[in-house]
Formats: sequence, C-alpha cells, structure tokens
Amino acid sequence: MRYILALIFALLPLMALAQQQETWEDRAMFHGSGSGSGPTLTILSSTDRSFFAPIITSFLAQRPDLSIEYLVSGTAEIDRIFRQDPSGFDLVISSAMDLQFKLTNDGHALAIEGVTTPDWAQWRQSLFGFTTEPAAIVVRRADFAGHSLPQTRQDLIKALRARPEVFRNRLGTYDIRQSGLGYLFATQDARASETYWRLMEVMGSLGTRLYCCSGDMITDLQKGELAVAYNVLGSYAAARTKDSEELAIILPADFPITMMRSGFVSAQTKQPKHARDFIRHLLKVQSAPVDPGIFPLPPLIPALDPRPQSAIGLGPALMTYLDPLKRRTFLQEWTSAVIQ
Repeated sequence: MRYILALIFALLPLMALAQQQETWEDRAMFHGSGSGSGPTLTILSSTDRSFFAPIITSFLAQRPDLSIEYLVSGTAEIDRIFRQDPSGFDLVISSAMDLQFKLTNDGHALAIEGVTTPDWAQWRQSLFGFTTEPAAIVVRRADFAGHSLPQTRQDLIKALRARPEVFRNRLGTYDIRQSGLGYLFATQDARASETYWRLMEVMGSLGTRLYCCSGDMITDLQKGELAVAYNVLGSYAAARTKDSEELAIILPADFPITMMRSGFVSAQTKQPKHARDFIRHLLKVQSAPVDPGIFPLPPLIPALDPRPQSAIGLGPALMTYLDPLKRRTFLQEWTSAVIQ
C-alpha cells in the first residue's frame, strides 16, 4: 500500500504538467542570438503567435542572452491558469479587458514607472492597453450578391429575417460561456442597445454556431460553412483577408465596440527588470510602428485624449458584469436567446 501511495504521489506532478500542456493552443520558444544560457521570460497570451512573434524578435535583438517562452490559450483559460500559479508566468497578454482589469485590481500586477500612455489606456501604471481593435461583422460577399451589405445591427436583423434559408445554420459568434473576450463584447453590446438582444434572438432562431475564437470563425467563413460571423476581432479578419475580396469586414455604424489588448507584469515575476522592459518595448513599437508588416498588430490610437467614444476604457466599470450574480443572469438571458 505504501508503495502504491508513493507511486501516486510521484505521478501527480507529471499528471498536472500533462494536463496543463493540453491547455496550450500554441507553445513556442524564442532565443536571442547569444548562448541561450541567460534567463527566460514566460509570456501567457491570447494573441496568436503569428501576430506577436515580430514583437518578441525585435525585443530579443537587443538582448542576445535572453529567451522567451510564449504560451497561447483562450482568454477565460488564461485567467484561470494564471490565478492557479501567478509565479509561473512573467507577463500576461489578453484581449479580455475585464478579466485583465480584475487581475490587476486583485494585486497581481507589478507597477511600471515612467510609462507615458493615455489615462484611459492604463490602470494604476500596472495594466497597459497597447492596441485598439474593433469588433466586426464579417460576411461572405457571395451570400449577399444582389443585396446590400448590412451596415448596422438592425440591417443585419432585416437581412436574416428576409432570407432565412440562406443563413440557417450558417451564422457564427463567440460562445460567451467559454470565451472571455466574447463575454466582454456581448456585455458591452448589451449596455449600448437593446438591438443586441433582438439580434441574438434572430440568430438563435436560425441555428447559430458557437466558437471559441475569431480565427475559427474566419476559417469557416472562408470555407463557406458560415455566411456571417458576429463580433469577430477586426484585426484578425483584416490580416486573414488582406489578399482576398471574398469576405467583407463591417464595422457597425450604429454603436461600434472597440477593445484594447492589454498586458501586465506578474507581481510574482522572477524577472522584474526584463519583464518591465518588455512592456516598455511593446508600448514603444505599438505606439509608432515603422512598418505594419513587421508589427502586424494595430497600434493604440495615438495621442487621443479623451478616449474615443467607441473604445472601452480601462476602469472599474469593466468589473460590472464580473459580479457573480450579474454574470449568471446575463448568461441565462444569452443562453435563452441564442440556444433555442
């Protein structure tokens, strides 16, 4: 019996490691040009490697002995994983502004002095927005041949009702029960207008397909499996369709929603200097990218203060729908509307 118990306890760490490895959507190591014997920064991120690799490479170009481990997971998973092991990660990058804000507000972020950025794009010099990216409606042009493309949510509702046979089971959006970014977009939509709920009911009646992330929605649009994807990250859609006219990216004219991708240094980082330097570098290259092909993420809207009306600011209002009761109520209403 003692042997069996000893074996179980010996295997537990390996089982935990294997379970965590299954969590990563992507995992990559980047090394400076030196020996690679120096420290390693670990970045937990929701941003696809293809977007972030140029920023990491440019940072390491000035630090030959440094290495960076880049781990990609979903926005809700990032919050859960980090809270389980705050000392296991040096930096956290995510598009779920509300979850990032709460982590910062709970004391998990290290302050960085001397960083110049608009007040609405930072919180207590600890959490920093470095992109402004709109939520978009993305449609297949072929499915709207001979018809006007919708420019507002109300236009989209009319289009879906007019030709349900075209759109049945060919609509996509985030599964906000699983996606932190999807939940953020949905709650911001609902705060802006009741039109959001009418749209969700119409989409639900037509058999909407639910997704974890923008990339999968765009892939299914390109394959023709979807005709419309709602609340797709505009930056991902633009990057994937820049050489193609088959998809149209629509920024709703009625009430646009623009989020900020944000980052912070873990308060328990083992590399505080390098981690702070990375945030400074990130903000520098994103504030004035020399070549968008080298730094493909869209920059923060430069030098605008006060905050643009469509941009969600970093502030306590982000925590409204993280209240357990409000979250449960919102998800119940959304489920009733979308999953019919």
